[in-house]
Amino acid sequence: MSAHDRWQVFRGESTDQKDLIFTAKRSSMFQLKTKLDVFLANNTKEDVCDFKVKGSWFERSCVVYAGESDTIVAQMHKKHTVQSILIGKDKFMVTVYPNIDYAFIIALIVILDAINKEDSGSG
Repeated sequence: MSAHDRWQVFRGESTDQKDLIFTAKRSSMFQLKTKLDVFLANNTKEDVCDFKVKGSWFERSCVVYAGESDTIVAQMHKKHTVQSILIGKDKFMVTVYPNIDYAFIIALIVILDAINKEDSGSG
């Protein structure tokens, strides 16, 4: 995480700008629903995001859109199982649409988890 609620994701263990894959930032500091704008490394102007994440991490329900469009590239939702209800362990399912990098979507979920921990004071 960098300043101003920005997360930078790099290739491997690097933190060199040439190895930057993407940047994600909150659309606003104060928000009840999760909203992230995601910019690929070559989008240096950051006028328009390459991907947008909207939803509620608390409900484990988020959708990843291509840019500012309504085109869904991945979605996550809570999976209700006997174990999740009795033990309180959250499980969720992630659907990744064709031609979308799974590792990219997992990285977004890790960022969402970090935001949730930060907001709840347990991070």
